[in-house]
Amino acid sequence: MLDGLKARLDQLLRDGSRSDPRAYAAGLKEAVLEARLGVRTMQEALSATETELAAERQQLEDAERRGKLAAMVPDPETVRIAERYAVRHRERAVILERKLAVQREELALAERELAEMTSEAKRAAADHPSEAISAAWRDLESAGVPRPDDQDRMQAEADRQRRESAIEAQLAYLKRKLGKQ
Repeated sequence: MLDGLKARLDQLLRDGSRSDPRAYAAGLKEAVLEARLGVRTMQEALSATETELAAERQQLEDAERRGKLAAMVPDPETVRIAERYAVRHRERAVILERKLAVQREELALAERELAEMTSEAKRAAADHPSEAISAAWRDLESAGVPRPDDQDRMQAEADRQRRESAIEAQLAYLKRKLGKQ
C-alpha cells in the first residue's frame, strides 16, 4: 500500500512542476488524504498484530503450564502433546514479534512521509489562491468586473477605515448621550 502511494506521489511531483499549480496542490491534498487513510489502516493492523501476539503468548503460557502439570502426573502422552503445542506457540510468537517490529518501522516511515507531504501540501496551498477564489474572480471578470489593482485595494482599505471611524464616533456619541440621561 505504501509503495503504491509513494509511486503516485512521485508521479505527482514529477508532473507538478510542469502542470497547473492548482492541480498540483489539489493532487497533493488528495495524496495527503490517502496517506492519512493508509496510516490509519497501518495503525489498525499494528493493533491487531499486538492483540494476536498477546493471545499467542497466553496460549504458549497455557501450553507450558499444561506440560508441567502433565509431568507431575505420570502421563507421557500429554507431556509430549503439550511440548509440541508449546513449540508451535513459541515459534508463532517469535514470528509475530518480528512482524510487529516491521509494522512499527513501516508505520514510523509512513508517518514521516505523511508529515512531509502535509507540509508540502500546505506550502503549495499557500503559494496559490484557492480554486474557489480563482473561480469566483474568473466569473466576475467574465461578467465585466475588473480585478482590483493595488491602488484600488488601498482605496478600499482607506474607505473601510473611515467607515469604522465614523461608526466608533457615533457609538461614542450615543454612549455619552445615554450616560447623561
